[in-house]
Amino acid sequence: MSSQVTGRFQDHYDVLGIAPGSDSDAIQAAYTVQVEKYHPSNMNTGDPERLESVNLAFEVLSDPVLRKTFDQLKGVDKEKGDPKFTGAKFFDLLGRQIGLRSALLCILYDRRRASPFKPSLSMRNVESMIAATTEELNFTLWYLKHRGLVVSDDKSALQISVDGLDYLEKERPTAEVVMTFIKPSALAGEETQAAAPAKSSFTARMSGFLKTPATE
Repeated sequence: MSSQVTGRFQDHYDVLGIAPGSDSDAIQAAYTVQVEKYHPSNMNTGDPERLESVNLAFEVLSDPVLRKTFDQLKGVDKEKGDPKFTGAKFFDLLGRQIGLRSALLCILYDRRRASPFKPSLSMRNVESMIAATTEELNFTLWYLKHRGLVVSDDKSALQISVDGLDYLEKERPTAEVVMTFIKPSALAGEETQAAAPAKSSFTARMSGFLKTPATE
C-alpha cells in the first residue's frame, strides 16, 4: 500500500476528478491521466506529492471494500432527500461518543505501553477490538486526530500521541465506561491474568476480570 499523507482528509473523487458514481473504467482512465500529468518525469507538471495523493485515491477507489468504507465516510448516497435530525437518540449518542473516545485512547495507550517499539494499531486491528460501527469509529478518529490526541504513522496505522497520553492520565476514564466498548475477544485471556499477580488494581479493573481492587 502506498504511504498516505497522514493527518489530512482527502476526497479521492476530487483528486481523480471524477463523480462518486463513476465505474471502474472511469476510475482507471482518470488515474492514467493524472499519473502522466504528475509523474516526476513530466518536466512541466511533475509533482511527487500530488502523485502520492493520486496513487492513494486510485488504491482506495479501485478496491470495493475500501471504496465502500470511504463512501460511508463521505456520505455518498446517504442524503438523497432533505437532511434529517436524529431526534431524541442524538442526546444518548453524545454520551456514547465520549465513552468511545476514551476506549480508543485506552487501547492505543495500552499498545504504546506494552509494545513501545511497535506502538501502532491498524484500522483493522481497532475494528476487531472496539464494539462500534464504522461511522462511529470514523467520527471518533476525526475528533481525536484534530485534537492531536491520536496520530497516524507512515503506514496509516494509529497510535496515541503524547497529548493523548496526558489527556487520558488526567481524565482517567472508569473501567465501566471503557469496557462497554471493548469486545470480549480483544481481552487478554484469564491465564494471562493469573500469571500476573502483581498487576495493579487499576489495570485489573480495566481488564474487566476483577470487580474490586486487589488487597495488599
